[in-house]
Amino acid sequence: MTNEDIKEILGLVREHNLLSFEFERDGARIKIARSPLAAGTLRISQEGEEAPPSLAGPATPPSSLPAARSEKIRVISSPIVGTFYRSSSPDAAPYVEVGSPVAKGQILCIIEAMKLMNEIESEIDGTVRAFLVDNGQPVEYGTPLIEIDLKAEEPS
Repeated sequence: MTNEDIKEILGLVREHNLLSFEFERDGARIKIARSPLAAGTLRISQEGEEAPPSLAGPATPPSSLPAARSEKIRVISSPIVGTFYRSSSPDAAPYVEVGSPVAKGQILCIIEAMKLMNEIESEIDGTVRAFLVDNGQPVEYGTPLIEIDLKAEEPS
């Protein structure tokens, strides 16, 4: 199974909004499970790695997050296990900085997984408030990466 095969499978899982997917070919096996509570996030496990105990999402209890963050702040979490990078290469400028305005669909960072560079896009319009992980740090599925302040709504 090539990296392109895996990338295509991930695209199809997202496109069809599947909660889980399992595939085996020539001794290679891939399992993908997405939490129904965290739309847009994926959990990938390979042969030899334990499958997640449940599809309930990250280990952090969801009830602890809203109390700690304002309703006007959203957290972008890692959809996969890998290494967090703020730029496309060590010599390149970061995609965004603290205080940078961001638009829905804009690239915020990269998660490298199995030598594939997975671009993580903003799900909302707003302003980068904080980075919650360091550049080059390994991250798990559901790890909070970036806090974004939502854009203020226009007065009616």
